[in-house]
Amino acid sequence: MYADPPAPKPLQPGETPPASSSDPFSPDGQATSWRFNPEYQKLVDLWQQTLPLLEGLTTSLDKAYQMARSRDVWDAPVAERYVQDMTEWRNRLGMYRQAVLTAISDQAADTPRWVPAASTAPHAYS
Repeated sequence: MYADPPAPKPLQPGETPPASSSDPFSPDGQATSWRFNPEYQKLVDLWQQTLPLLEGLTTSLDKAYQMARSRDVWDAPVAERYVQDMTEWRNRLGMYRQAVLTAISDQAADTPRWVPAASTAPHAYS
């Protein structure tokens, strides 16, 4: 089996955004306030929805695989072919799991956790 990639970290209770900075060279010259990135939160939610589904598939297939390997269930030459098929299915499921979770993890690594909050103050010429 493969090791799962790192999961996106959800917003923790008490976690604070980066320190606000007032950069005089920023476009509006105002202090920057931050909010938790909703796009990053979508990735956290996607991970939390996907992982239990993949776990359920893995558990179901592992249970069937263990039963197929037991001579108490089926002792026939064709049983070995089914065990080989299930081994292939388990390998494919492992690779699929790795691909899905890696895609989510990579996207989360490329997505900032905090983004500047949109200012609600009116701007001239807008």
